[in-house]
Amino acid sequence: MYLYIEMTAAAPKLDLVMKTLADPTRRAMYQRIVNAGEVTATSLVKGARVSQPAVSQHLRALRGAGLVNERREGRNVHYSVAPKGLAPLVDWLGHYGQFWRDRFTDLEKLLGELSDE
Repeated sequence: MYLYIEMTAAAPKLDLVMKTLADPTRRAMYQRIVNAGEVTATSLVKGARVSQPAVSQHLRALRGAGLVNERREGRNVHYSVAPKGLAPLVDWLGHYGQFWRDRFTDLEKLLGELSDE
């Protein structure tokens, strides 16, 4: 049996979120923003193992994927997590989670029947 998922308008958004979070440096930066609640770009540069231009590129990608919000205050730019940014990924994982739970239940039944024989 194959699992078929209908392509929806959310599919490109899911692709973008997954592509954005596939980069380990970007994921680490996203995690720092999550942990801080809100953090300035300057703080992200200070704690990063990459250059300021690289941090800016990662932040641009996170904003473009809808994963972070940007708030300007004078010369400072503050970043916080966009709560709905991970929704396409959470929805996708939820769908597959149910699919695999069902398959494991079927497998347990089959193994139970085989052991009874």
